[in-house]
Amino acid sequence: MILIADGGSTKADWIAINRDQSEAFRVRTLGLNPAVIPEEELEDRIVHVFPLVKVKDEVTEIYFYGAGCGTPKPLEILKNILQTIFVHAKVQVAEDMLGAVYAATGADPAIVCILGTGSNSCYWDGEKVHMKTASLGYMLMDEASGNYFGKLLLRAYFYNTMPPHIAKKFEEDFNLDVDDIKQNLYRTANPNRYLASFAKFMFDFKEEEYIKCMIEKGFQEFFKYRILPFKKTAATPLYFIGSIAFYFREILEKIAKKNHLEVTDVIQRPIDNLLEYHRKKINQ
Repeated sequence: MILIADGGSTKADWIAINRDQSEAFRVRTLGLNPAVIPEEELEDRIVHVFPLVKVKDEVTEIYFYGAGCGTPKPLEILKNILQTIFVHAKVQVAEDMLGAVYAATGADPAIVCILGTGSNSCYWDGEKVHMKTASLGYMLMDEASGNYFGKLLLRAYFYNTMPPHIAKKFEEDFNLDVDDIKQNLYRTANPNRYLASFAKFMFDFKEEEYIKCMIEKGFQEFFKYRILPFKKTAATPLYFIGSIAFYFREILEKIAKKNHLEVTDVIQRPIDNLLEYHRKKINQ
C-alpha cells in the first residue's frame, strides 16, 4: 500500500492506494508542520487517526509533501516520526512547494504559488525548483496567506479602524477576549493556524471596499516579493494552490493582470492531482 499526503499547517490530506492503484481510503488529519509543531504533537496527530494506524504494517511507500519541510532539520524530524510509525515503508518527505508543482504542472515549466494558511512560490523549470528567497514563515513573511490576513483583521479590530458594521459581525463570529487571543498566539501550538482561522471571515465581505482593498493590497505584496522577481512574462503559466487563492480568485486574477500576468489555474486542494501524478509515475 502507498500513502500520499499533502500536509499543510491547518490540515493534512492523505490518500492510500493499493498496488493495483485502486484507492483504498482517504483521511484528513490536523496539520503536520514540523517547523512549528512539537514532535510529540506531530506523532499524536498521526497515531490517533484509526485509518492510518490500521494499515501501518501494510504501507510500503509514503510520499509526504508538507509545509515546514523546506529545511533539513524539520524535514528529518517528520521523516523519523513517519518511519517509526510505518516501520515497513520507504518514506520520502519533501516541502509542500514540490507537491504544489507536481499537482499543478508536472513536468512543464511554470510559476507555482501557495496561498493557504501560509504562502510561498517558486519557478519550476521542468526539472528543478527555483526559489528567490527562503521562507521565514508566518512571523516575517507569508504575504497574502491566511495568517497574514488574520493578523490584519485582528489589528484593524483592536485599533478601531475596521468599519463598525464589519466589526460588529467580527465580534459575533469570534472570541475576541484579549487573554484568550494571547493564549492562542503565544502559549499554544500552531499560532499560524489560529491566525488563519480569522481569514475565512473575509469571504462574506469580499465585495465591501474595505475588505476588498485589504485583499488586493495583500495580493499585490505577494506579487511584488514572490512572483515579479522571477522576471517572467504572461507566456509563463502561473498556478496557485490553496484556499485563499481559490476563494478570492477573482481578485487574484485582477492583481495578476495589473502586473501583466495571467492566472492559468487555481487548485483548492492538490491531493487529487498528486494522486494522478504518482499513478502516472507508477505506470512509467
